[in-house]
Amino acid sequence: MPSDIPAQRLSAKVPVGLRRFNEAAHGAAEEALLACCGSRRWALRLAAHRPYPDVASLLAAASEASYDLRPADLAEALADESWMPQSLLGMRAPGSHAAHTALRAAHAAYEARFGHVFVVCLEGCPPEEMLDTVLASIRARLASDPDEERLVASDELRRIAIGRLEHLVASHSGAGAPA
Repeated sequence: MPSDIPAQRLSAKVPVGLRRFNEAAHGAAEEALLACCGSRRWALRLAAHRPYPDVASLLAAASEASYDLRPADLAEALADESWMPQSLLGMRAPGSHAAHTALRAAHAAYEARFGHVFVVCLEGCPPEEMLDTVLASIRARLASDPDEERLVASDELRRIAIGRLEHLVASHSGAGAPA
């Protein structure tokens, strides 16, 4: 683990989850990062720059790495999202059968237009508003041109990855952090 920070001083200040992440074998850290964002380049970059002195530094590095995703990296990450259990965002949210049918159709139209799954960060969105939020977001973004939508999808993916990463290194439990 390359660092200018002495290991003893670093481990004394670092939350348990982040310490476990910093100390994990490179392959385990990379796999944990790939669960946050499916871009191998993103995961390799973050794993290579360990140890992080604090969660804020890790999140800043993750955000910066997200902004540096090349089109192929973004495509890889978006393809990985299609395998996530919630690939059809909003489908588990409370709502009418008609609303869920409209949401399925909107997801299909989005994928047909842009060639990848729809992503939107729903952090902080109450469950009872998720279906409407997702449906409104898809409908609004269907009007975007492909280059504009690529930027929006990239930013939403960055926000999702940051949230997953925060959960990964949360100090309240070591769960999810690489051993």
